[in-house]
Amino acid sequence: MAAYVIIPGIDGSDGQHWQTLWERQWGTSAVRISPTSWSAPELDDWVNAVEEAYDEASQHDGHVVLVAHSLGCWAASTWLGKNPSSPVDGAFLVAPPDPQGPAFPRQAASTFIEVSAQPLPCPALVVGSANDPYCTPEAAIDFAARWEARWHLAGAYGHINSASGLGQWPHGRELLDSLPL
Repeated sequence: MAAYVIIPGIDGSDGQHWQTLWERQWGTSAVRISPTSWSAPELDDWVNAVEEAYDEASQHDGHVVLVAHSLGCWAASTWLGKNPSSPVDGAFLVAPPDPQGPAFPRQAASTFIEVSAQPLPCPALVVGSANDPYCTPEAAIDFAARWEARWHLAGAYGHINSASGLGQWPHGRELLDSLPL
């Protein structure tokens, strides 16, 4: 059985977000990061929060999978880059925002702007949207290539968040389940 580290974007994921809905289903098998800087993201704080959540999740028997959305993708990939020998079985990276794009969140720019996609030490899947206001499909494809991750275009679902109306997002669960464990 897998344990999941939930890594939302700015302000966390609300009650209608697929991450929150999945977390509820997984119960104690899911651990959400708890940075102190939810609204004014600071990269080191978020990376430390990933570490704390990973440490808790790894206490479960089985596999650990990172489930990241938006800015959380950069926190996850940065943590993985700093911890390449940590036994993570997979990274599910949904709708990473483009740090060089015009819509990159200003409140995150001071520390997240310098992030770069480097090869990840575990199997990974990047999921993007054809009309994400924070990242073009071309930029997301480039991130996937540099992360050495598989790429999947989910369709035109905006930022693949609560506003996208995906609910439980069954297609996303199928994609997550496609990660080799």
